[in-house]
Amino acid sequence: MESTMKICFVGGGNMATALIGGMLAKGYAAADIAVVELQAEGRARLAERFGVRTHAALDADALACDLLVLAVKPQQMREALAPAAGKLSGQVVVSIAAGLRLGDMARWLGGYTRLVRCMPNTPALIGAGVTGLFADASVSAAEREAVGQVLASVGEIVWIADEAQMDAVTAVSGSGPAYVFHFIEALEAAGVSLGFDADTARKLAIGTVLGAAQLAAGSDESPAVLRERVTSKGGTTAAALAVMAEGDLLGLIGRAVDAAEARGKALGDALGAD
Repeated sequence: MESTMKICFVGGGNMATALIGGMLAKGYAAADIAVVELQAEGRARLAERFGVRTHAALDADALACDLLVLAVKPQQMREALAPAAGKLSGQVVVSIAAGLRLGDMARWLGGYTRLVRCMPNTPALIGAGVTGLFADASVSAAEREAVGQVLASVGEIVWIADEAQMDAVTAVSGSGPAYVFHFIEALEAAGVSLGFDADTARKLAIGTVLGAAQLAAGSDESPAVLRERVTSKGGTTAAALAVMAEGDLLGLIGRAVDAAEARGKALGDALGAD
């Protein structure tokens, strides 16, 4: 891809590594990507693997970029941002840290508001993620497009109109892979209880979930319609679904997601407290 946009990552962990790998695969130039990584071993690994520039600190050279992507843990963000406070001059700052609100980051940056908040999920590590994004009003449409292209290098993107909904994004898709893993775990355990060995039960469970998700993704029909097509009256699927209905599976999942959203809000309050 033709681009002269300079991008600097603060933090060189798993998500930054996934994004850099995805960007390079999409045609971004390694020379346009830099990473601030405190550990010398990490800097050497990133330079060797990707050919990107590395910095030991968020100094003036690192800040000579168009996009500053914050890929550190939420609890480390305030300290990580301190060197940039009062030194930004038009860069768009992109946070992929869960829970942190733009208002708090703006305050830590001395009132700087050219900020975008993102919530990717772990399938981004294999280029199959989905990311919710929210931008401050000061970020232009062209800048939103540039940020979207970076996050789209590891999967799908969805722009959110209200930052308050980012906690819901976290609850549905950010935490969502764990719900799916738990379902796979339960289906595998059920297979073992029916007499399969662990390897066979795992293949059956993972293959079923993977295939069903791919079928849903490629279909114009809703998941409800696809479910109905598999369910014959009085058949085996109907018997299983009846048990799930008795246990209020839909309600249980709804309550679980509500709990995740509430916890996200509480964490945001705690992270932004002075």
